[in-house]
Amino acid sequence: MKIFKVLFLFIFISSIGCAQVPQDRPHLENEKFDTRVTELLSFSVPVISVQDLKKNQSDYIVLDAREKEEFDISHIQGAKYIGYKKFNKKMMTDIPKDSKIVLYCSVGYRSEKIGKKLQKMGYTNVQNLFGSIFEWVNQGYTVVDNLNHPVFKVHTYNKKWSQWVDENKAIKIY
Repeated sequence: MKIFKVLFLFIFISSIGCAQVPQDRPHLENEKFDTRVTELLSFSVPVISVQDLKKNQSDYIVLDAREKEEFDISHIQGAKYIGYKKFNKKMMTDIPKDSKIVLYCSVGYRSEKIGKKLQKMGYTNVQNLFGSIFEWVNQGYTVVDNLNHPVFKVHTYNKKWSQWVDENKAIKIY
C-alpha cells in the first residue's frame, strides 16, 4: 500500500509539472516581471503577446477583465469592459462563440480566470494577453480613458503591483 501511495504521489506531482509554461510563450521586457507573471499563470488559456495584439488588434474582440474603477482610469482602446468580480455571462450574449477574443487585466491572472469561464461557456478562440495592460503600457502603447482620450496613466491595482509598471511609461494610480 505504501508503494501505491508513493507512486500515486509521484504521478500527481509529475502531472502538475506537465501543466508547465509553453515553450513558445511570449516574453516580457522586464525579466523579473516575466518571471512573476509566469509563476502566476497556469497557461490554461493560450497567451498572446502585446506586440501580436497591437499588430492585429482589428482581428480581435478585446475584453477587459478588471474592475470598473480600473477600466475607467485607462484601458486599451476599443476594449469592452466585462469585469472580474462582477463578470456576468449575459455580457457575452452578443459575441459569437467562434470570435477571436483577447482578454486582459493588470498582469494576466484575472483575465486567465475569465478566459477559463469563457471556454466552459463554449468560446473556442480565447487568448490571454501575456503581461496584460502593464506590459501594454511598458511597451509604450497608448491607453485611453472612459471618454476615449489618450492618457498617460494606469490603475496598478495596489502599491505592491505598481512595481511592475515602468514609471517612465505611465503614472501609477491605485
